[in-house]
Amino acid sequence: MVLAEILEGSGRNINKGRWLDAILVLIISINIVAIVLESVQSIADQYATLFWWIEAISVAIFSLEYITRVWVSVDLEQYENSSDSATLIRIKYIFSPMALIDLIAILPFYLTLFINVDLRFLRALRLLRIFKLTRYSRAMQLLLQSFKEESNSLLAAFFIMAVILILASCGIYLLEHDIQPEKFGSIPAAMWWAMATLTTVGYGDVVPITPIGKIFGGVITILSMGMVAIPTGLLASSFSEQIRKRRAVFADEVHTSLAHGKLTKAELLRLEELRLNLGLSKLEANAAIRQQLNTLHHLVYCPHCGEKLES
Repeated sequence: MVLAEILEGSGRNINKGRWLDAILVLIISINIVAIVLESVQSIADQYATLFWWIEAISVAIFSLEYITRVWVSVDLEQYENSSDSATLIRIKYIFSPMALIDLIAILPFYLTLFINVDLRFLRALRLLRIFKLTRYSRAMQLLLQSFKEESNSLLAAFFIMAVILILASCGIYLLEHDIQPEKFGSIPAAMWWAMATLTTVGYGDVVPITPIGKIFGGVITILSMGMVAIPTGLLASSFSEQIRKRRAVFADEVHTSLAHGKLTKAELLRLEELRLNLGLSKLEANAAIRQQLNTLHHLVYCPHCGEKLES
């Protein structure tokens, strides 16, 4: 139970969990930097031994973390009311998204022990360790939750963009094929221009040269400005809504904890754990607590000096 609390950063071991998270984030960051630098052949040759030790020590730590997380998964809050056996719970945990990310972080190293793996492919796999930061980054979790909640709207937006991509490719192919057969020789080849134009990147390596083609390209460019803004707006709106919901959840918990008029040490500990899980800053948490206290005692504080005012 203690190990589970440390790994999840909860309960009485919340501070130990935060230290462990900080250490693991540091190790992951060192790994990413090492993998990127190792792609430079001259640096890889000069510091080959150092890179090997970074890899070996990191894999040892990540492997120990993975095995420990699987073992203590039976003590996790999400499984505490489960009627499944300990073995079945551990198997379920192994196939959970976060456990799969942890497995991917160590898998490339063990693959090299049994099969010959291309070095470039191995580096690409090892770079997937960056996804381990999802476990420790509340902001990343917030973004993933936004993707999940807006998945239907985003799919609809991308479907519309796919239709416009095909129409733009067909249109520019018909208008420019005879003049530039080497660049617009087929609809799939024209898709490169359509994709670059619709995403407003505009590489400039493939451009229409006929008057009607230029007009068509201008229309697609103007249209693309609105199309790219749709998924961006959806995510921004969802992100703000997620933050609002988390603040509301914390405020509700504070209100419940203050039912008897004050916060006990255990309640403060629980609120701190909730604050970390929700990814709120201490400033936001203190503001929510003060607001609930003001409501409870009908007090008002000056926003400038903090002095108590008459209600």
